[in-house]
Amino acid sequence: MGSPPSTLPTVGTNLTDLTLKKKKVTVREIGGCMGPIWPSYFQDCFSVIFVVDSANIVQISSSCIQLLSVLSAEPLRNASVLILFNKRDMPCIMSLTEIKSLFRMDDIIASAPQPVTALEASARSGHGLQEVLSWLESVAVK
Repeated sequence: MGSPPSTLPTVGTNLTDLTLKKKKVTVREIGGCMGPIWPSYFQDCFSVIFVVDSANIVQISSSCIQLLSVLSAEPLRNASVLILFNKRDMPCIMSLTEIKSLFRMDDIIASAPQPVTALEASARSGHGLQEVLSWLESVAVK
């Protein structure tokens, strides 16, 4: 996979083209600060990777609220959703189980109309990135 990418927060949008099993997939990364305009990007979206900063415990609840808004958007009704708990390599007082509980993962998965998967990763170390690519490949290459 090579070395992990830089870990600067996204401000605005970034486009990245990936080739998965000979199929070109465009990934549009939209910064969290752009939440109010996210819906303008939902049309023709077949999957969503919703990244949660799991080292920032204060923002877990607000991230959950943002995710619920995304999951209820009509254009995303059939999109596959990956909730990615990032920064799992950072010192954190909460375990992944505790963070998922605070995030209400069980309720989200049970009530979402779309298929929802949760993974953990560290963009800095690269831990979990292969699983993310495998998930994206499984939903993009059908």
